Amino acid sequence: MKTWIMGLAAAGILALAGCEGMSPQSRTAAGLAGGAAAGLITAEALDADDDWRLISALAGAAAGTVVAQNTESNMCAYARGDGTYYRAPCP
Repeated sequence: MKTWIMGLAAAGILALAGCEGMSPQSRTAAGLAGGAAAGLITAEALDADDDWRLISALAGAAAGTVVAQNTESNMCAYARGDGTYYRAPCP
């Protein structure tokens, strides 16, 4: 099981490298689809019921979209520790 998950993680990293040179709309769509797939695969690996599969797919889609948009703008969100966030260039 651990080898299977590591293989999926490696495939995801390689897929992100393929996003270089994409339009902002294409990058967002790829992040949405990839995030949803990652959330669903994780729910399947954990043998979740249908409700949790849906929730994990939606959460993955949201996270994938945010990552895709931050990659385009090269701006990241950082926590201050008091519950607020600020944006600054990614390292």
